[in-house]
Amino acid sequence: MRVSRADRGRLAQWWFTVDHGLLAAVLVLVATGLVLSLAASPAVALKKGFSTFHFVERHVVYSALAVTTMLAVSLLKPAGVRRFSLALLLASLAGLVAVHLTGAEINGARRLLSIAGHSLQPSEFAKPACAVVAGWLFAEAQTRRDMPALPLVVLLGVVLAALLVSQPDVGQTLLISLVWGAQFLLSGQPILAAIGVAAAGALGLAGAYHVFPHVQSRVDRFLQPNSGDNTQVERAMQSFGEGGFFGRGPGEGTIKTVLPDAHTDFIFAVVAEEYGVVACLVLLALFAFIVLRALKCAAREPDARTRLAIQGLALLFGLQALINMAVNVGLIPAKGMTLPFISAGGSSMIAVSITLGMLLALTRRRPDRLHLDPGRLRPAVDLGDAPRGARLGAAE
Repeated sequence: MRVSRADRGRLAQWWFTVDHGLLAAVLVLVATGLVLSLAASPAVALKKGFSTFHFVERHVVYSALAVTTMLAVSLLKPAGVRRFSLALLLASLAGLVAVHLTGAEINGARRLLSIAGHSLQPSEFAKPACAVVAGWLFAEAQTRRDMPALPLVVLLGVVLAALLVSQPDVGQTLLISLVWGAQFLLSGQPILAAIGVAAAGALGLAGAYHVFPHVQSRVDRFLQPNSGDNTQVERAMQSFGEGGFFGRGPGEGTIKTVLPDAHTDFIFAVVAEEYGVVACLVLLALFAFIVLRALKCAAREPDARTRLAIQGLALLFGLQALINMAVNVGLIPAKGMTLPFISAGGSSMIAVSITLGMLLALTRRRPDRLHLDPGRLRPAVDLGDAPRGARLGAAE
């Protein structure tokens, strides 16, 4: 089927306005996740008593659902993205409250809701929704003095952080706080206020270290590797040396047989052992391309609401991937963060698909952006009806 530019249908408009480079990179990432799931998941499934391809089959189903969700969200206009994000944020906040009241405690934390026999993690969906809503409020704070946008966005950050800390989920709190803080700075707030936000974040990290024993344990083990059980991180770091530049070969790795989280938090280490450091660098470059492509589109966006939303979503996606990979190579303490579209996990994969669907929607070419592109020397002007002298003067 061939789509014509003369076609005014919604699908045709989407195809000719979507960023094809960004879309292609995301689809390549999804396909890569399917391949890597075959490498990491079977050994973990057998260890947990499931069929060999249990997690692979789940990954295929969730990948198909994720791509469908991403494409559906990418059809939205910027106003539709903001409305959808607000609804998603309210639903996620309600879900976080429900987790606190009724969620089952697993390993000392309450993070999941059980709905119709399926587990749902509301915090995953709160992240992209918060990035868009916060970007909108930060932009409104700069242009509308009649709207208490700045107090609202500060309240949003505090409430969301409090709900996440109560689970506790320090990793997700850190990620959302970093994105919120970056949007605060990018929105043009006073530098002294930005310093105050950074100081508040540092105090929050210090408080988490002293209040939560598991945070203190992870930090202490990171700073002093011989002070406790650090098996998963040590084994993950060893896999990079064992894999070398080109890996031991598909299926030849051993880390997936000894780590319980080889298909989720430490799948990057599985890639290193079986496919080598070169494959890890290619994967890193793919994530970087998506983030930088989105930020380039944001730089050309004249509307502050859309620009801040794109920047927040891109940073959210990139920082989550960066944190996961940094843990695998021993640069930061373990965080329990998945690698987008690569790690197993239904809630995470659908939430990432919403994140990228919003990115695709907001970075689509639009007539208003073409005429107001700040990268142009001057806005487009129709001189067809102007006198000949005026046309010559404008051309000069």
